[in-house]
Amino acid sequence: MLAPKRQQELEAVTTALSRFAPSRVAVEWPADLTRERYARHRDGSLPPSRNEVVQLGFRLAAAANLDEVDGIDVDGTFPYPAVEAFAKAHGQMDRLQKAHGTIAAEVAGFQQVIDNGSVAQALRHLNDPRRIVDGHAFYRELLLIGAGTEQPGVDLLTAWYRRNFAICAKLLQQARPGDRIVVFYGAGHSHLLRQCVAETPGYRLVEPDAYLP
Repeated sequence: MLAPKRQQELEAVTTALSRFAPSRVAVEWPADLTRERYARHRDGSLPPSRNEVVQLGFRLAAAANLDEVDGIDVDGTFPYPAVEAFAKAHGQMDRLQKAHGTIAAEVAGFQQVIDNGSVAQALRHLNDPRRIVDGHAFYRELLLIGAGTEQPGVDLLTAWYRRNFAICAKLLQQARPGDRIVVFYGAGHSHLLRQCVAETPGYRLVEPDAYLP
């Protein structure tokens, strides 16, 4: 991402997203860390970073002349070991491995896009609504892992949903009437964060494809 070609592509993405006229930018870092690093980004003292928060979030916020960036990340647990242990003990590893294979195929597909295409093409791929729904299916499949009162799949989904609700709560609580917010977040969160925004009265979900180059 620090190579000249990628930097040009990132500038093209920033220029395109600037047409949305964002009044806020929200990213997947804690608030304190985001505040400190964005200040250093603006004064030129932040070391070069390949991280998407810097390359996309900070770049767009600076282009929009925003004084700060909203760090809305929330820590959470992901009790996957219990899911795997139950699957091993109850002959369900085939089901789990099939889900893993689907994820591996998705990752390989994205790698091909970024290897052979531009940053904009990679972002379009990640934000494709159909792909987002398909990617979320992994979490739903985990509901099959469990029986009776022992429900590790349910426990994992409950923790995952709670983290995403907490992230969305931060986003909504910081928004003000008329705000136009661009959110940069890991693709795994996309389905639940989109759902949260789209289903909350007074908010409208805007697809990035309308602005990406």
